[in-house]
Amino acid sequence: MKPVIMVVDDEPLQREIIQTILEGEGYQVETAASGHEALALMKKAPADLVLTDLKMTGMDGIELLTAMPRGVVPPPVIIVTAHGTIDSAVEAVRNGAFDYLTKPLDKTRLLLAVRKAGERVAILSENARLKEELYGRFRLEGIIARSPAMRQVIALLQKVAETSSTVMVLGESGSGKELVARAIHYNSPRRSRPFTAVNCAAIPEALFENELFGHETGAYTGAVGRRQGLVEASDGGTLFLDEIGDLPMAMQSKLLRVLQDREVRRIGGKESIRIDVRIITATNKDLEGEVEKGAFREDLFYRLNVVTLDLPPLRERREDIVPLVEFYLQKFSAEFGRPVREVSPEAMRLLIEHRWPGNVRQLAAVMERAILLSDGPVLTRDDVAGRLQARRPVDPSRFELPEDGLDLEAFEKEMIRKALHRTGGMATRAARLLHMSYKAFLYRMEKFGIKSDRQDP
Repeated sequence: MKPVIMVVDDEPLQREIIQTILEGEGYQVETAASGHEALALMKKAPADLVLTDLKMTGMDGIELLTAMPRGVVPPPVIIVTAHGTIDSAVEAVRNGAFDYLTKPLDKTRLLLAVRKAGERVAILSENARLKEELYGRFRLEGIIARSPAMRQVIALLQKVAETSSTVMVLGESGSGKELVARAIHYNSPRRSRPFTAVNCAAIPEALFENELFGHETGAYTGAVGRRQGLVEASDGGTLFLDEIGDLPMAMQSKLLRVLQDREVRRIGGKESIRIDVRIITATNKDLEGEVEKGAFREDLFYRLNVVTLDLPPLRERREDIVPLVEFYLQKFSAEFGRPVREVSPEAMRLLIEHRWPGNVRQLAAVMERAILLSDGPVLTRDDVAGRLQARRPVDPSRFELPEDGLDLEAFEKEMIRKALHRTGGMATRAARLLHMSYKAFLYRMEKFGIKSDRQDP
């Protein structure tokens, strides 16, 4: 749709000429004989673009420009002026006018200026729409939190969002750590500034410094131009460092300096650059245990661990499974154009009883596949069972104690060995398999002298 244009001029003939030209090109045009009349009309029906004469009685074009209401997308203003006042028109552009035209008006130049202004309106309107859509997606009210555990998380999130405090988000893989980090950003005063997510486990150690801090031209072979690092590019916004436990030790000291001094220096640079960045980190590792092992700096840990948000795994917030299923049902049905409208009681029961080792991410993947391959309006047990590989949990009451008793420590030691064997030596996954915390599992490994020759990812 072409923009609605407000033409403001105290000369009737000039208004009529401009109106005729613009309406001939399909634009909808409103006219006003003065700045005051234009303001009154715009209160009733805002214009998308304003074309105003500079010299008018009562209120001139610059005064109209400064008095116009400012919405989410302020209408561009094109100033029309006589040859003798071009300097004033240039000054108007400096004060916010989009463009200026000189009298007598040239039709081609007029239509070109209006078209460019219309394109700007379209771009800014689309950006505003996308931003509002993004803000809506991460609004606190939109996070599914019926369980008491998640309600506590949301309550704390709401408190810290308005601040610039450093936040550490803890939780198992797939539990929604990045979603929480984005929610903090988009509910904070920094929401209009960049949110930059960095997966520390995915960047080769040799490239870390360059990625985070950038470089100057000629800093090393191949550095053909200046490059901003991700920290500098996030100025005024939020830098989310996921898997912070995988940050190389050499980079830990440099990140600590950024947090302390609030400045960065590019590789090969001689001057430090002041920055204002909020740091949010996330990990599924026991960082306190990493500190004790000397794998993570203690001073950096305390700098990062100002506020901690501990996300419960999905198996500990089962009250949220039904609303999550309903959310993904609507989302993927609309996305794929599938006629699925509900989940059968049997399928829902299976989804509720599953342990979800992959947490919300796994639930989303199961729902996406089930809806994509479903044939009818109701999602059945068979639709979801294929990907769950549900196992019936061991019932301790059915375990029979041998007549001659049991060496409990030997039994526990053997279960830990079997769990490590099942997970290929991955302690974090083995701990999850035995429903233990990572820290408690490491303690038992050390207690029984069990070693794993494979490091966790």
